[in-house]
Amino acid sequence: MQSSDLDIIKSSGEKVKFSLTKLRKSLLKSGADKETVKYVLNEIRDELYQGISTREIYNRAFALLKEIKSVYASKYKLKNAIYELGPTGFPFEKFIGKILAGEGYQVSINQTLKGKCVKHEIDVVAVKDSVINLIECKFHSEEGRNCDVKVPLYIHARFKDIRNKDNTPESSKGWVVTNTRFSKDAVDYGSCVGIKLLSWDYPEKESLKHLIDRSGLYPVTVSTLLSEEEKAFLLKREIVLGSELIRNKFLLDHLGISKSRKSRILSEFKILCTKNDPDGS
Repeated sequence: MQSSDLDIIKSSGEKVKFSLTKLRKSLLKSGADKETVKYVLNEIRDELYQGISTREIYNRAFALLKEIKSVYASKYKLKNAIYELGPTGFPFEKFIGKILAGEGYQVSINQTLKGKCVKHEIDVVAVKDSVINLIECKFHSEEGRNCDVKVPLYIHARFKDIRNKDNTPESSKGWVVTNTRFSKDAVDYGSCVGIKLLSWDYPEKESLKHLIDRSGLYPVTVSTLLSEEEKAFLLKREIVLGSELIRNKFLLDHLGISKSRKSRILSEFKILCTKNDPDGS
């Protein structure tokens, strides 16, 4: 049986045909060279079976990349690293704020704004070119849970209440940002009423993944060398980005990490945090 004839199971439970092209593309985005990608593809192709889950394929690709070069595996696991920013969602809000600050916005986190009718807690307020952007962050700690149309409907109602207050500029905008995906209805509604939507893969060329790759602002959770406990320690101390860990490397001493391991961790982040073109290698 050809690999293209195999059915695989997505995290949502949906059954789709396996695509070698999609897997190759995701591996290349990790920064792995063509020979490495060819090796990983050949290994995985020999291990495929009818009904294999996308999680199993991901885990195997990740393990093979890690054996070759940890930084490849770190970049490959970016999407999963965002899920690891949970469970409260607050580190995700801070992460989004830092991504937008890197894009030239003036950012404030967790602001309370008065609407015409009630007060509203806004996750992120980002200002650029005199436009005030009011941003709601919808974080999911599990794959397969997408944002449906109810989310932009709810945000639009809150945004209208704030906009209806006399001192809110007409140029202000409402956003919804999620680490998962939006349903088609959510995208259609957002486009119709002027709510900006930002997700893992939307909008094309300006998605969350593209913004991270372009800025080099990777979360500390992307590391393959830090344990879950060590990542939790750093997040608790508001170290969300790899670049922040580089600037506060003394925290690795607080964790009792050896000099050689510390060097490997910092080296991994220095490579990851180099700005690059997401449409490049």
